[in-house]
Amino acid sequence: GGGAGRLLTPTPVPVRCSPPVQFSLLHSKFHLCSVATRALLLSTYIKFINLFPETKATIQGVLRAGSQLRNADVELQQRAVEYLTLSSVASTDVLATVLEEMPPFPERESSILAKLKRKKGPGAGSALDDGRREPSSHDINGGVEPSPSTVSTPSPSADLLGLRAAPPPAAPPAPSGAGNLLVDVFSDGPAAQPSLGPTPEEAFLSELEPPAPESPMALLADPAPAADPGPEDIGPPIPEADELLNKFVCRNNGVLFENQLLQIGVKSEFRQNLGRMYLFYGNKTSVQFQNFSPTVVHPGDLQTHILLLAVQTKRVASQVDGGAQVQQVLNIECLRDFLTPPLLSVRFRYGGAPQSLTLKLPVTINKFFQPTEMAAQDFFQRWKQLSLPQQEAQKIFKANHPMDAEVTKAKLLGFGSALLDNVDPNPENFVGAGIIQTKALQVGCLLRLEPNAQAQMYRLTLRTSKEPVSRHLCELLAQQF
Repeated sequence: GGGAGRLLTPTPVPVRCSPPVQFSLLHSKFHLCSVATRALLLSTYIKFINLFPETKATIQGVLRAGSQLRNADVELQQRAVEYLTLSSVASTDVLATVLEEMPPFPERESSILAKLKRKKGPGAGSALDDGRREPSSHDINGGVEPSPSTVSTPSPSADLLGLRAAPPPAAPPAPSGAGNLLVDVFSDGPAAQPSLGPTPEEAFLSELEPPAPESPMALLADPAPAADPGPEDIGPPIPEADELLNKFVCRNNGVLFENQLLQIGVKSEFRQNLGRMYLFYGNKTSVQFQNFSPTVVHPGDLQTHILLLAVQTKRVASQVDGGAQVQQVLNIECLRDFLTPPLLSVRFRYGGAPQSLTLKLPVTINKFFQPTEMAAQDFFQRWKQLSLPQQEAQKIFKANHPMDAEVTKAKLLGFGSALLDNVDPNPENFVGAGIIQTKALQVGCLLRLEPNAQAQMYRLTLRTSKEPVSRHLCELLAQQF
């Protein structure tokens, strides 16, 4: 940066590399850089002022520009304000003191390591040092794998989904060790998506064959193995299960559940009546989970409506180390329309005490929407055809969130329907269409959402070819606004 600018300026100074020329060349690329790089460049500019006072007026003009002082990025705005004030208020001596080069910092031996070396003898130190230098095979978010001598309890907000970690493999489960544990379930990049691949639906469906008889993995196969709990064996869903489920109605990726011990992340993708879901179970403590057993259960007659088969070759590891994460993969086939989601039961032992919780798996009927584009004339013709009272569901409700048109549009697209432009005479209204794909039948769906900004209310109307579907979709979607 500017701190080393003097190295580029020989004596005597030729015009082609004078400080103003250096600054001009550097700043000419400013608008092409990322936010992080621009922040570094602003720091370089204040160092230029310190080293080359002749550039002060020019650089202050840059820092004073509205694009810097009123920048939408708080980091850039803060740097511009602070550096402009520093260059205006501080004397030359003070500025030089503030911006002088940091002296080399001698590496000191950790007092904890020194104590350990004294306790364990001369051989212990090198082993500990090697453990610090080579974290690649025992790396947990950049740290050392917990051991009796180095273990500590991570904070409850520890990032177990590893937002900077590598994407998950398409099919194999993640190892239960601490190697490549923590997977980003939020990334929308193509490489990170658990892609269903370009294979046709028949090939995808062929992967849904039940596990081989000798395989212990039949989490959801029917009939369920005796070891797996049935609906009558598990407790009721936790009180916030519906609220957690609602967060996934219009999105497929995120954290489904989190407490002091456990974090459960979800990443899923759906196509027509098929889907694939990745569940990530992260141990937030430094103590190993024993007898870890996540099981999907179909309440009531749901087994005949939606079929979920785990495609792993073996069960999820029954031990989950402290700070580690295990992955479970589910393939999903929607056989008929359904109103209640499957249940996810998680049981394990922590410190000798049994733990259990039951959640609602984020699989709702709108996940099997196929967006349908149609002209205004076709939409109104179909709307009139679905005119029976039982085919329509309508709800008028108060807005629970700020009424933002772009956010509303994103939620409707996330819900699964296509948004149709120039159909409704009122441009403030939203109109959508789609077909719910199941193996047994298809259900055509039309929707209309009318926001009233003055009253802070919405009117939502759903018309489908099947009465329960109209009511259920209306309830699901109304809770999103």
